Order: sequence, then C-alpha cells, then structure tokens
Amino acid sequence: MKLTRRGIIVHPEELTLAWLDRMAEARLNTLGLHPVGGVHADQSLQRAIDLHPLPESRRLRAEAALRGISVEYEAHVMAWLLPRHLFDRHPDWFRMDEKGDRAADFNLCASNPDALDYVSERTALLAELLDTGTSKYYYWIDDVCGYSCHCPECRALSPSDQQMRMVNAMLRGLRKYDRSAKLCYLAYVDALEVPKKVAPLDGVFLEYAPIRRNHHRPINDPDCDENRREVAPLRALLDYFGAKDARVLDYWMDNSLFSGWKKPPKPFSLDEETMRRDVEFYASLGFENITAFGCYLGPDYQSLYGEPPLKTYGDLLSGV
Repeated sequence: MKLTRRGIIVHPEELTLAWLDRMAEARLNTLGLHPVGGVHADQSLQRAIDLHPLPESRRLRAEAALRGISVEYEAHVMAWLLPRHLFDRHPDWFRMDEKGDRAADFNLCASNPDALDYVSERTALLAELLDTGTSKYYYWIDDVCGYSCHCPECRALSPSDQQMRMVNAMLRGLRKYDRSAKLCYLAYVDALEVPKKVAPLDGVFLEYAPIRRNHHRPINDPDCDENRREVAPLRALLDYFGAKDARVLDYWMDNSLFSGWKKPPKPFSLDEETMRRDVEFYASLGFENITAFGCYLGPDYQSLYGEPPLKTYGDLLSGV
C-alpha cells in the first residue's frame, strides 16, 4: 500500500529553508511543528504561538506550500488550555490524586463540565492562533504517565476514557473555529488501550505513538517484550477508530530521544532495517499516514555532524 502522507516532526526553531528543500528531495509531504513537551510545555507552546505570525515563520510556511508540504502543529497543549493559575479559583477543575487532594500539576478533572467547557473555548482560540490551513489537528494532553484524575466520578474511567473526554471537549471547541475540524486521539503511554466507556465524537481519529517500544527491534517482533506490549492494542485501536485518517507517529529519526532530550545532540544513525520492517507492518494494517519525530537534527546538529539521513528516511517511507 502506498503511503499518502509521509512526514517528519521538528521543533519550530529548527525549521529552515534548507530543511524544506531536503524534505522535498526526500518526497516528504507533511511537516509537523512540535513545541518542546515536558513540564514546561505551556511555555514552549506560547513561544510557538508568538513565533507563528512573524514574517520569517510565514515565509517558511509559504515555502513549504510551494514544495507541496502541508504544515501542522503536534503539541502537548493541556497546560496552556487550562492554565495552572486557575487552581486558586477553581480547584475542582483539576485532577484529584490518589490521596483525595486536588492537584494543579497535570491534565484536569475529566468529569468537571466547567473545566471541559473552558478547555473547549481555549482550543478554538489555539486553532486560530496556530492556523496553518489544515483541518486535521494534533493537540495532545499532558506528556505524563500516571496522572489521571481519581475523583469519585473519574475513578471509574480508565486513562483512555479520561483522555477521550478531553479530546471530545477539544474537538467541540475546534469546530467553533473550523467546522470541518478533525482531532487525533493519541494512543500513547497509559492511554494506549481502547476507551471502553466514552465514545469518540465523529471526527476523532487515531494517532498511534509507541514511545515505550524497543527502537532497535521491529515493532511486531514477537520475541521483544517491550514491542509485544506496545503493539498488543493496535489492531483493536484500528477496529475502534478505523484506518481512515489514522496516523503512525514513531521515533526512528528522533534524535532528541536518542540524545536523552539534552543538548548538545549526540551523533545519530538511522536503524534502516528496523524502520523498513516497521513501515511494511504498519502499511499491512492499512495505515496510509506515517510520520516520526526528527528533532535535534537542525542547524546545531548539522554544524557538529553534517547532514542527517533525511533522504534515506524518506526513501524508506516511499518504498512501501
């Protein structure tokens, strides 16, 4: 099966005209801009918002369009959508920890309708601030594991079901700005399983991101414990969400991960055989949209080590 969308994700500050030229040479047609995640994801997202309307950013997006490359943002947005300072006025909007205390740390109380309404309104604003002309959105909840809400109502919901409530709220907001909006459900860490109690709104699609995999063994290797665990729910996820619009988000080119998310970046080598077998497997399941993080391969990396293997990466995606 031929992949219709072949992508790469970089930090906004890593994007250059030369990178777009290399993407075109590699036959990549989707560029993801990923503000740095982690505990300060709201601050990096705000920097991306501030950068977005500047002349140089607009010029780069226009140059991407000339090369047939669509531009999207893929970001952990929840701390920006629900600022932590609101805890003083609305502690019930925030998650309850296992001890029964409200905590202004990550995500929210997925059973509080006012919190979900606030998130919905802010998502409409975010879409306006980061408009790239696409109607597919990749807005994610906080990048954490084990920080679900444990209030009496949320306690009966799995992390996947709590995420689905947040995704549905975000999508309702997106459609106030963009009536044709679609939004991903990020199958990732403790929300990797299929939601059982909360149904997706029409327009929610799957984004599968197996970060806890072994990155140097094929994802469907039956002898690899990590990969067996990560791939186990994948067919059920595809049955639940459908293959239409579904995206794989993998890590073959993610030098930020391989550098331990610390600068300066380490030298990088693409594991071509693992990637080749992974792409074949994903395509066999019906995925037509595959991307990967490609962070820490920007100008600072190139000044240290030369050109990253973007062409080889694109060839492996195009060779399906």
